[in-house]
Amino acid sequence: MAKVERESINFKLPKPLVQALRAAAKERNTTATDLVIQGLRYVLGEVNGMETDVETRLSQLETELERLANGVESRVDNKLGQHSQRLSSLEQRLEALATRLTQLSGQPYKSARRQAYPYNSQVPQSIELQPFLAENLAKRLGVDTATLAREQKSKSQSEFESWSRNRDPSSTGWRYQNDGLYHPIK
Repeated sequence: MAKVERESINFKLPKPLVQALRAAAKERNTTATDLVIQGLRYVLGEVNGMETDVETRLSQLETELERLANGVESRVDNKLGQHSQRLSSLEQRLEALATRLTQLSGQPYKSARRQAYPYNSQVPQSIELQPFLAENLAKRLGVDTATLAREQKSKSQSEFESWSRNRDPSSTGWRYQNDGLYHPIK
């Protein structure tokens, strides 16, 4: 770096300011003159014919890096927010699927189309529903066991069959019998 020609100027400054200037220069391991130059550059801005000293340039770079870091941070925060929303949406869909699977847990799988059975020539025609415990029927109907018991006790037998048929995925009606199980009604 080329040497800049300097000129001596005398200033009268308040003693506390001079003491603070000397202390700051000592703390930063520089001269009081360099600190005064930095202060003048801060107030005056860039002056033609003046090279930027290392400390001033480092300060400028630090400010610029801080600005860039803040920009990157805000972009990362935005991306994290978007990913969080996506994850939340995905979690909601998974919960809905889990609920639906729970409802269907008592129902045997029926394909919408016939599939060929190359290894077995006997194809079952239909699978009959077996009687369910209250817990299993409640899951199938998408209610809890307390709701199932309340509906069964508060409704007549035909009303309960109609209510359960409306909630059942395959529109099967159900009837409670003395064996403690709910039996499907054809």
